[in-house]
Amino acid sequence: MNGTVLDFGTSGLLRFSNLVMYDRQTHSWWQEFSGEAIVGEMTGHKLELLALEIVPWKEFKAAFPQGQVLSRRTGHSRPYGLNPYVLYDTSDPFLFEGPRDVRLPPTERVVGIDKSDLSIAVPYSVLEERRVVHLSLAGEELVVFFKKGATSSLDNRSIKSGRDVGAVGVFSPHLDGQRLTFQPHGEEIMDEQTGSTWTLLGRAESGPLAGRQLDSVVHRAGSFWFSWVTYRPDTLIYRLQ
Repeated sequence: MNGTVLDFGTSGLLRFSNLVMYDRQTHSWWQEFSGEAIVGEMTGHKLELLALEIVPWKEFKAAFPQGQVLSRRTGHSRPYGLNPYVLYDTSDPFLFEGPRDVRLPPTERVVGIDKSDLSIAVPYSVLEERRVVHLSLAGEELVVFFKKGATSSLDNRSIKSGRDVGAVGVFSPHLDGQRLTFQPHGEEIMDEQTGSTWTLLGRAESGPLAGRQLDSVVHRAGSFWFSWVTYRPDTLIYRLQ
């Protein structure tokens, strides 16, 4: 930020049930949702948002066989792998005070996307049924992939025993000037133009396009509806056609 590398800690505070961070250089407070400083000398500054996918371990391992993994052997006794908020994602949000938008259940998971001054939420319930969703937002074409295999960290006391809520990736469907159209094909995702199959990380793993990579699009994966709509009250909702 302005030539300075900031590092962050957890303030212990929530705003509309969303994490408030602080930076150790200026002690300003930052909203996790927007990456914007809301208290202190950095107020009004915003961090650059990056594309991020939360994916099943097997997807990561297949894509990055030499990828590093954080160790639990930290020298500190911590309850790694345990969830202190059992059934949070199927209950009424107990740390939230704010307006309610009843267009979706409050803890419905959505993937949220911003483009220009427009926002859209794609419910996981829709994605689980369709598995691939093509949409257009602010004149830009996008494609959302969905696959099962990712465990909720807010369901069971033991995170690894949580229910499968699935995972998403959001990409531009354009590659080398060609617009690809994607469809589920068995357990895979395939493009209609070449018959190549694609991973949740947007990489072709077989077919004529094997090894090629789609451009990722910045999004918020797995946000609860009540949180997304609090910060994006004018959001559109993708509905089944």
